[in-house]
Amino acid sequence: MKKILLAACLWMPLMLHAQNDTLTHERDITLNEAIALARIQSVDAAVALNELKTAYWEYRTFRANLLPEVNFTGTLPNYRKIYNSYQNADGTYSYVRDNVLGLSGEVSIDQNIWLTGGKLSLTSSLDYLKELGSNGSKQFMSVPVSLELTQPIFGVNTLKWDRRIEPVRYSEAKAAFISATEEVTMKAITYYFELLLAKESLATERQNKTNADRLYEVAIAKRKMGQISENDLLQLKLNALQSKADVTAAESNLNAKMFQLRSFLGVSEQENLNPTLPTSVPMLNMEYKRVLEKALERNSFAQNIRRRQLEADYEVATARGNLRSIDLFASVGYTGQSNALSTAYRGLVDNQVVQVGVKIPILDWGKRRGQVRVAKSNREVVLSKIRQEQMDFNQNIFLLVENFNNQAQQLNIAQEADLIAEKRYRTSVETFMIGKISTLDLNDAQNSKDEARQKHISELYYYWYYFYQIRSLTLWDFERNTELEADFEDIVKR
Repeated sequence: MKKILLAACLWMPLMLHAQNDTLTHERDITLNEAIALARIQSVDAAVALNELKTAYWEYRTFRANLLPEVNFTGTLPNYRKIYNSYQNADGTYSYVRDNVLGLSGEVSIDQNIWLTGGKLSLTSSLDYLKELGSNGSKQFMSVPVSLELTQPIFGVNTLKWDRRIEPVRYSEAKAAFISATEEVTMKAITYYFELLLAKESLATERQNKTNADRLYEVAIAKRKMGQISENDLLQLKLNALQSKADVTAAESNLNAKMFQLRSFLGVSEQENLNPTLPTSVPMLNMEYKRVLEKALERNSFAQNIRRRQLEADYEVATARGNLRSIDLFASVGYTGQSNALSTAYRGLVDNQVVQVGVKIPILDWGKRRGQVRVAKSNREVVLSKIRQEQMDFNQNIFLLVENFNNQAQQLNIAQEADLIAEKRYRTSVETFMIGKISTLDLNDAQNSKDEARQKHISELYYYWYYFYQIRSLTLWDFERNTELEADFEDIVKR
């Protein structure tokens, strides 16, 4: 029985491992498929979506502030059973018992006035007060209608500034979302080509190992016939051992790059992704002026500059508004009172209130004027930074366009060099087999082949990376000559 349990313990891990191997399957994936998965399933795409949703609801909140609100305010109930101090006619004080129940409610329609920064309210309220006890009485007081205006005179009009800033902020967020989507694409391209390069490296190392083993076997026979030296034989043996180590290292690197891409795309670990080399690229020639025009027109950077300028102006306006403060409150309406609810709305009388609150500093030792100067200085700092950022932005666009246009030529050269190096290596192997070149020449041909293949894949990667980097900055598809758009209303409701 013990032997059976021991055997089961030994075989269980092997069976589980075999089961995992059967669950793992190969999956061919193209660059476009990897990009599509990244835009849907990656964590970076989810972060960009949540940032867009935050900006969307902030903008919706701003828009709601411009619309009328209907509010109900009430105290249901207000019960008091306490002693209060009361001053008698002769000036002395005494305590009286207060035992009352009060109810109050108010319905109001409030509208912010963005043009002046004030607030207009149409209200209707009803108060009820009942003295508890054997001889308690009750009273109703009604305000059927009242029109109220609250208006700051010299303060900063926050609503007016919000109408200028918030649409720009939301446009910035929408442009940033599209840019972030393109940046997700760039990241997917990087991981895709790293896996592709690791795959090609492993295939190259395996082929090199096969060739090295075959050449070593041939060299043993040649050594027996005295056609090569002992030194060349040992060198080929070292090559065979090194190629075996290179295969192991390449396999580890492939597994690491595989895990990296799978994790980013949100793909199951049971899938072995097999990236394929893109066979074609869009052959375009970018014009700096056109790319810069699209970038300044559509990139979130342009909206960011405009928003920061407006916010700096707003800070100056706020500091100036704090120099003095005058607030106007006016209320016009009718009120009535009675012991019964039905008669509380009869015999109404005027109910009018006008208040003007003034706060003007007489001596503040220049504090408020200093705040204005600080706000102006901060605005100049912001404007200076913006000018520098605009220059850097233009320069980066210029360099990016130059790199992209040059990359097409670099890619063509690398592709041709890859074919030539592969052909040279095959020729070198055949030449070595008949003993016309040394192992050094063969190793040189092999290294040149490997480097040319890696160079080809790297240049192809940079071409696609530059292409999508330009898209992320311009929000424009130059291949189809259309703008990059998104249905933001539909996106935020997912």
